[in-house]
Amino acid sequence: MITVSDLSLAFSGQNLFSHVNLLFTEGNCYGVIGANGAGKSTFLKILSGELEPSKGEVSIDKNLRMSVLQQDHHAYDSYTVLETILMGNERLYEVLQQKNAIYEKEDFSDEDGIRAAGLEAEFAELNGWEAETEAGKLLQGLGLDNMLLYAQMDTLTGTEKVRVLLARALFGQPDIILLDEPTNDLDNKSIAWLESFLMDYPGTVIVVSHDRHFLNNVCTHIVDIDYNKIKMYVGNYDFWYESSQIMQRMMRDQNKKTEEKIKELQSFIQRFSANKSKSRQATSRKKLLEKITVEEMPASSRRYPYVGFTMDREPGKEILEVEGLTKTVDGVKVLNNVSFRVNKGDKIAFVGSNETANTTLFKILMEEMESDTGTFKWGVSTSRSYFPQDNSPYFNGCDKSIIQWLEQYSSDTTETYLRGFLGKMLFSGDDVLKPVNVLSGGEKVRCMLSRMMMFGSNVLVLDQPTNHLDLESITAVNNGLMDFKGVVLFASHDHQFVQTIANRVIEITEDGIIDRLCTYDEYLEARDGVLA
Repeated sequence: MITVSDLSLAFSGQNLFSHVNLLFTEGNCYGVIGANGAGKSTFLKILSGELEPSKGEVSIDKNLRMSVLQQDHHAYDSYTVLETILMGNERLYEVLQQKNAIYEKEDFSDEDGIRAAGLEAEFAELNGWEAETEAGKLLQGLGLDNMLLYAQMDTLTGTEKVRVLLARALFGQPDIILLDEPTNDLDNKSIAWLESFLMDYPGTVIVVSHDRHFLNNVCTHIVDIDYNKIKMYVGNYDFWYESSQIMQRMMRDQNKKTEEKIKELQSFIQRFSANKSKSRQATSRKKLLEKITVEEMPASSRRYPYVGFTMDREPGKEILEVEGLTKTVDGVKVLNNVSFRVNKGDKIAFVGSNETANTTLFKILMEEMESDTGTFKWGVSTSRSYFPQDNSPYFNGCDKSIIQWLEQYSSDTTETYLRGFLGKMLFSGDDVLKPVNVLSGGEKVRCMLSRMMMFGSNVLVLDQPTNHLDLESITAVNNGLMDFKGVVLFASHDHQFVQTIANRVIEITEDGIIDRLCTYDEYLEARDGVLA
C-alpha cells in the first residue's frame, strides 16, 4: 500500500501539483494520465523516492519491495542480460554475489561454510533456484530468445535493451511495480503478453502510458493530473474519458443557464435604470448581478490539436498495384515476393513483428528506396502524402522557424493563414518562431502532420504516426484518419488506433503476406485461432 499525504511539488515558484492525497492498494492497477508536461513521470519519481516533494510525504510499508522500470538504457552495459534482470530483486542479487564470492575463496573456513549455508537458505527462500528460468520466461514473453540471457547488455539493440529493462522491472514478484511508458518499442504480441501479466499480477501497479487500449485492459483506476491537481477515479481509461466528457457538458450547460440569468438581469438594468419608478428595483438587481459570477471551466492543461485531412479530388478505381516486391536490407530479406492490390476506400493496417518490413515497403512505395525485384504502380488519379517513421531529414540542419518551414508546403503563404493553421496544431504566439531543429519529438510530429494536411492528397501513407504524441494528440490523429474519405496505408503499435481506423489488415511474412478484409480484432482472433 502507498499513502500520499498533502503532496505538493513546485518548480521556480510554480506549483506543478499541490495538496495531493491518494491511496494505492494491492491488487489494483493505476493508470497515470495527463498532458505532456503535466508531471506524470515526475509523480512516479516522487513515489519511487528518486525525487523529493516540496511538501507532504509518501508512505510505503518498509517490508514491501518496489520495482521501477529504468529509463537509462546504458546503465547495465557492463553486465549480462541475466545479471541485469536478477538485479530487479536487489536482495536476491546481493545474496547470489555474496555466496559466489565465498565459494571462490581459496581458504574456505568453517565460518565461511556457516555463512554460505545461511545465504543458501535465504537464496532458496527468495526463489533463487528458479530465477534463471523466470528470467527466460519473461524474455520470451517480451519477444526475445531466452538464449539472450548470457549476452552482454552492450551488444544488444536499443529495442532489445528496452525489453530487458522491462523484464528486470517485472522480475521476482515485487509488491509494487512502477512503469513509465512500458509499451514503447514493443510489438502488439509483446504488449498483449504484458497486459496478461499485469492483469494476473496480485500487487500494486502504477503505470504511465499513452496506449489507450493498454490502459483499458489493465487499469482498475485512472489517476488524472490536470488543473495542477491529481485526482483518482475508479474505472479504466474509456470510463474516465466518457465520464469527463459528460462532466464537461454538464458544466457548460450550467454555465449557459447562469449566463442566461446574467443577460436577463443586464437587460432589466438597461431598461429600468433610467426609470425613476423602477430605479430601486434596478439597483437591487445590479447588486445581485455583481455577486453572480459565471463559473468558468478550469483552464485544463489538455489541448487537442485539429487534425483533418481533405482531398482536392476523389481518387479513381485504380489506386495501387504491387507485384512481387522483394528487398534485402543489411543481408536480411525483409520483403519476399510481396503482392497486393489497394482498392478505393481501403484503410489498410500493416502489422506484424517485423517493423523494418513495413517501413521498407512504405519507402519503396514512396520512391525513397528501390526494390531488388518486383514492381508497383499508382493509379493516375492518386496523390500521395507520406509520414515517415524517421522524420529527422526534414529537420536536421534546418534553421527555419516553424512558420517558415510550413510555408514551403503551403499554397497560401500569408502569415495570417499560416499562423491560424499552426494555432490549430497548438503552435501559438511566439511558438511559431521556434527553429524546427530544436523541436521536441511531439512538436516535430505535429509539424509533419501539418505538412501532410497542406497537400490535399487522396492517399495517406503513415509509418508509426502516434510515436512521441500525448493521448490528446493521438485522439486527434485517430479521429482525423477515421473521418478521412480517401485511402490510408499505415503502421502503428497502438491497438485502438488500428482497430478504429483499419478495414483491412496486411501482415508481411517471410513468404509474402497475409491479407484479410476485416478489423484488427477480427484479424487477431483469426490469427490466434490458427496458432491455437
